[in-house]
Amino acid sequence: MKKHDVFDIELDEEEQEISDALDKALERGELKSVPNLEQRMAEARQIAANTLRKDARVNIRISSMDLRRLKERAAFKGLPYQTFIASVLHEYAAGHFTEVV
Repeated sequence: MKKHDVFDIELDEEEQEISDALDKALERGELKSVPNLEQRMAEARQIAANTLRKDARVNIRISSMDLRRLKERAAFKGLPYQTFIASVLHEYAAGHFTEVV
């Protein structure tokens, strides 16, 4: 993975391709600012805040082995395990995982 120059984050191959394509489009003058940029950014921030708000508490019982595996995966990603579990549940609820039968 390559580090992104501006944000100092690592990009996977697909993200790097997108970043390179955007850089080229910017150099060619193909990108234009949206009208009312500040207003649009404020709206996007509000939508993100509403989407990411955690307003419900859930208590579950899982096997200690599953919890250990979740903690290992969270550590690998550099996340607190509860944040990781919430992220996995969010991705599933949003339909980003497909069920294998």
